[in-house]
Amino acid sequence: MYSSQSAKEFDFHVRWPGVKLLTSLLKQQGPQVQQIILVSPMGVSRLMDLLADSREVIRNDGVLLLQQLTKSNAAIQKIVAFENAFERLLDIVTEEGNSDGGIVVEDCLLLLQNLLKNNNSNQNFFKEGSYIQRMKPWFEVGDDNCGWSAQKVTNLHLMLQLVRVLVSPTNPPGATTSCQKAMFHCGLLQQLCTILMATGVPADILTETINTVSEVIRGCQMNQDYFASVNAPSNPPRPAIVVLLMSMVNERQPFVLRCAVLYCFQCFLYKNHKGQGEIVSTLLPSTIDATGSSVSAGQLLCGGLFSTDSLSNWCAAVALAHALQENAALKEQLLRVQLATSIGNPPVSLLQQCTNILSQGDKIDRRGSKVQTRVGLLMLLCTWLSNCSIAVTHFLHNPANVPFLTGQIAENLGEEEQLVQGLCALLLGISIYYNDNSLENYRKEKLKQLIEKRIGRENFVEKLGFISKHELYSRAAQKPQPGFSSPEHMMFDHEFTKLVKELEGVISKAIYKSSEEDKKEEEVKKTLEQHDNIVTHYKKVIREQDQELEELKQQVSTLKSQNEQLQVTVTQQVSQIQQHKDQYNLLKVQLGKDTQHHNSHGDTLQVNGIQLEEVSKLREELEDWRSRHEQLQGQLKEKDAVIENLKSLQLEMGTEQSSLPSSSGGMEHSAELQKNTAVDPALGAGGAAASRSSEKEGRLLQELGELQVSHASTEPSLGLSPQPWPCRRRGWGWGVVPSPLCLGQCMGGVRLSGEFQRGGCPIARVKSKPFQRKKRHCSSSWTPLAARWPSFRMRRTNCSRRWLRPRRSRMTCWCCLLTRTRSCLPSGAS
Repeated sequence: MYSSQSAKEFDFHVRWPGVKLLTSLLKQQGPQVQQIILVSPMGVSRLMDLLADSREVIRNDGVLLLQQLTKSNAAIQKIVAFENAFERLLDIVTEEGNSDGGIVVEDCLLLLQNLLKNNNSNQNFFKEGSYIQRMKPWFEVGDDNCGWSAQKVTNLHLMLQLVRVLVSPTNPPGATTSCQKAMFHCGLLQQLCTILMATGVPADILTETINTVSEVIRGCQMNQDYFASVNAPSNPPRPAIVVLLMSMVNERQPFVLRCAVLYCFQCFLYKNHKGQGEIVSTLLPSTIDATGSSVSAGQLLCGGLFSTDSLSNWCAAVALAHALQENAALKEQLLRVQLATSIGNPPVSLLQQCTNILSQGDKIDRRGSKVQTRVGLLMLLCTWLSNCSIAVTHFLHNPANVPFLTGQIAENLGEEEQLVQGLCALLLGISIYYNDNSLENYRKEKLKQLIEKRIGRENFVEKLGFISKHELYSRAAQKPQPGFSSPEHMMFDHEFTKLVKELEGVISKAIYKSSEEDKKEEEVKKTLEQHDNIVTHYKKVIREQDQELEELKQQVSTLKSQNEQLQVTVTQQVSQIQQHKDQYNLLKVQLGKDTQHHNSHGDTLQVNGIQLEEVSKLREELEDWRSRHEQLQGQLKEKDAVIENLKSLQLEMGTEQSSLPSSSGGMEHSAELQKNTAVDPALGAGGAAASRSSEKEGRLLQELGELQVSHASTEPSLGLSPQPWPCRRRGWGWGVVPSPLCLGQCMGGVRLSGEFQRGGCPIARVKSKPFQRKKRHCSSSWTPLAARWPSFRMRRTNCSRRWLRPRRSRMTCWCCLLTRTRSCLPSGAS
C-alpha cells in the first residue's frame, strides 16, 4: 500500500524508490501483490501514469513494473490495455527509434506481448484501435548489411513474435483472419516478404521472418495468393516458394531454417486448393519444362523425396502430402506422374517408386536415420490412399506391396521399428477400408483373412496403436509448427496426427467386421456416396447460383444507378412538360379569344354582305396604298429639304441685296416649287398641300424682303455687330447679355446681343409696352413662322394667357420674344 502511495507522489526521491520496491515485490510475491493492486481503487491507473512521466528513469522503470504486474493475470491485462497502454507504448517505441532503439524498446515489446498473448479481448482491441498499421515502420530495414547490432536483432525478433501473437493458429479463427486481412491491407505482409527475400539478413531473423510470414498467410486465401506472386531478386527471377524449397532440401542449410521453410510451405497449402493444384501441376508431364532452364516446385520435391539425405526425404514427403491434403481430385492426378529412374529402363509411377524405396530402404545407404525416411514415405502413402479408392486400387495392383506390409507388421522388431510397424498397419488398414473390391485377389474379405492368418487381429490392432502412444506423436499433435530439438525427433506432422486420430478407430472396427456387415457397410457407403454426390451436385448448383447471384447483384447495382439517372432525367422532363402544358394552355386561351374575335368579325362581315375574298382584296389594296403613301412621304421630305435649302440660301443673301432680287428669289422659289409639283404628278393630295404651303412661304419671303428694304431706308443703324440678318427695330440697344431669336425678323437663326431696352416690335405691330398683363395679338400673317418651333403651340390669331410666363415678376410675350435670358427660350430653340 505504501508503494502504491509512493507511486502517486510526484517527487522524484519518493516516486522512483517506490517503483523499484513495488517491482521487487511483484517478482517475489507476484499473485499476492497483483491481487492487492487489483482491489485497490485507482491502483492500476496510478501505475499507468508512470508511462507519462517526463523523467525517463521513472518511465523506464514503470515499464518494467508493468511487465511484472501483467504476467499471467488477464484481468489486470485488460485494465492496463483500456488505460491506453497500447498508445503510450507504441509512442515510446517510435520515440526510441523502432527496431534501431535500445533496451527500452525491448522492454516495451515484452510488455506488449504480455498484454496480447492468449488474451482475445486485448487482441480485438488492438486490431480495432488500428494499432496493427503502426507496426509496419518496425520492419522498414535498410539495405546496409552492417547495421545489424545485437540489440537490433533482439528488438526485431520480439517485433516478429508480437506479429505472430496476433495471428497464432491457437487464436479464434475469426480473430486470426481479421488480423491477417488487416496486415495485408496496411502493407505489413509486403514488408515482411521484403525482409524474407533480402540479402544479408541474420539467420535467426530470417528464420523468425519465415515463421511469421507462414502464420500471416495460413488459411487466408488473399494472403496466400499474394505470397505465390512474390519473386526473389535473382536473375532470372524465381518464385519465393521455389527459393524456399531449395533451402529446405539443401542439407547444408541450418536445421531450424529448414523446419521454418517446411512450416511456411504447409501454411501456404493449408485450405488452399488453388495452391495445391499449382504445386501438383508442376509434376504432371504436360507442364514440365523440357528445356530444363528453370526448376519447379514439383521437381524440387521429387529430388528431395529420392535424395540420400533422410531429413530431405522426410521434409519432401510431408510437403507433398500437404499438397494432397483433403483433395481427392489431386490424388488421382498425381497417379499420372511418371519418373525415369535410370537410362534404358521404362518409367515408373511416383506411387510405385515410393513403394520401391520403402521396400528397399535398408539396402540404400543414407545420411541420417533410415527410420525417418521410411516414416516420411509411409505418411505420404497413407495421406495419398486415404479417401481415394482409385489410389488404393493402384497400390494393390503391385503384388509386392501387401506381402511387404504384412511382413513388416508380423515381425518382432526393436522399439525404433515399432513406429514403422504401426504405420504399415495403418496403410494396410486404409487399403482395406477404402477398397472398392475392383481387384478380385485383393478384396476386403481376402485381405482380412490374410491379416487373421499371418498377423492376427489383436496383434494388428495392437501394432496400429503404437502410433498414438508414441511420445513424438503427442508432441506433433500440440501445434502446427514443427517444433523439434534435433533432426532425429522429426517423425510426425501435425496434420497427419489428425488423420491417424480419424482412421484408427474406423480401421479397428473394420478388421472385426464380418462379410455381412461389410455388405451392409458397403450399401451404407453407396448410399452415402450417392448422398455425397447429391450434396456435391447441389453444392455445385449453389456455387453456380451464387455466381449468378453476384452477377445479378452487379446488374442490379448498375440498373439502380441507371434508374437514378433516368429518374433525374424524367423529373426534369416532367417539369419541362408541365411548363409546355402551361404555355400550351395559355396559347390555347389566347387562340380561343382570337378565334372568337375572328368569328365575330366574320359574322359582322357576313352580316354586312362582304365576303372574305373581298376583305382580302381590300387588305391588299390597303397595303398598296400604304406603300405608296410611304413613298410620297419620302418625296415630301425631300421637297421640304429643298425648301429649307432655298430659305437658307435667301437668308445668306444679307441686307446688301435689293428688294427686287429678294422678291424675284421668292418668286423663283415659288416657281421652282410649282415646277416640281408639275413634274411629279404622282404627289396627289400630299403634293397639292405641299404646293400651297410653298406658295405661302414664297409670299412670306417676299413681304420680308419689302420690310427689309423699307426699314433700311427709314431707320438708322443701331450699332449691331456684324450679323447675317441684323435686327433693325427701334428701341434696341446692345450689351453683354445674350438674347433669344427674334420671331418677327430673325427666323433664319440670327442671334442678337445687347442690353434690353423698352420698346415695341414694329413687325408685331404692337406699340404698347409688352410687359402688361394684357392680351396682345400678333399679325396673323406672321404666325405661320412659329410652326418651325412646334413647342410654341401658338394660335393663329392672338396670344393666350397660357403663353405668358413669369420672369422676375414680369410677363413676357413669347410671340415677341422680348426677354433677356436663354432660360425663357422654348424647348427646341437654338
